[in-house]
Amino acid sequence: MATKNIALLAGGFTGEYEVSINSAKNIAANLDPAKYKVYTILVDRNRWFYDDGAAGVDVDKNDFSITVGGEKIKFDFAFITIHGTPGEDGKLQGYFDLINMPYNTCDVTTSAISMNKAFTKAIVHGIHDLHVAASVKLKKRDPHDIGGIAARLKFPLFVKPNNGGSSVGMSKVYKVNGLQEAINKAFNEDDQILVEEFIKGREFSVGIVNLHGKVQVLPVTEIISSKDFFDYEAKYTPGVSEEITPADLSVMKVAQVGNIVTEVYQRLNCRGMVRVDFILEEGTEDFYFIEVNTTPGQSSNSLIPQQVRAAGMSVADFYGELIEGTIGRYGA
Repeated sequence: MATKNIALLAGGFTGEYEVSINSAKNIAANLDPAKYKVYTILVDRNRWFYDDGAAGVDVDKNDFSITVGGEKIKFDFAFITIHGTPGEDGKLQGYFDLINMPYNTCDVTTSAISMNKAFTKAIVHGIHDLHVAASVKLKKRDPHDIGGIAARLKFPLFVKPNNGGSSVGMSKVYKVNGLQEAINKAFNEDDQILVEEFIKGREFSVGIVNLHGKVQVLPVTEIISSKDFFDYEAKYTPGVSEEITPADLSVMKVAQVGNIVTEVYQRLNCRGMVRVDFILEEGTEDFYFIEVNTTPGQSSNSLIPQQVRAAGMSVADFYGELIEGTIGRYGA
């Protein structure tokens, strides 16, 4: 079997640039070199280029190719591991659809919708056994009635960008006098934000993937943060949070969450691998939806690789099947 040329897209336009680079390094290290020749393509606001360790080789966007040493290299597959825009919100997906290039993530529509927390909540609302916290969406250009928000929602509140990832710009607010500052912080990241009731309980995250033509739920991870909530620092600073895979959940609860994430995956028309985050509310044992992540982190310690290993799969086989299964659907 001839080796396939894989374009591994990393970087992006957000504060998660370095997280994406770490994801790309782990993916590259786990792709079988006998089957795949990996070219890391860095994407920023100024250029797309192959990271050759020197000045970089610019991508020809007309046909998504690079020329190295006089040889034109075309790709068989685009492996997107950009967190946030333009890799998680549908922009790159639209480009690859136009040139008929297979890629690993959800399609344009699903990527764009799932980046918008308010839209996603509206779509998953009503799934059996899944609850959605009360919230208010605000736009930067509109007037904000702080008193009205405080009257409608129960404190404490989470204030977060509507289209952000990795908890950048998020705050937890206990009293009305902290609300305006939290709103300003979130608006620094996005022109739409969500103010949402805080649900007290245990936090869980579970991956779900289409492998071999079948939707498969991965083992659940519990996230125990030493901070007040699982913010950017808790996610990416060693020792700040503890992640337990598989989580200490009853067989019944594991089955329940499996049914929920399968329905989320199907309702949103997901493809490839995604991760769904929940809170299991204290006292009621109800699952509350947090968000869907369509380009989950892939560094060696990230949740999806943890869950893949807990499921008894090798990460290399997992990535390989994602690639082969997608190319197969393109009829290649």
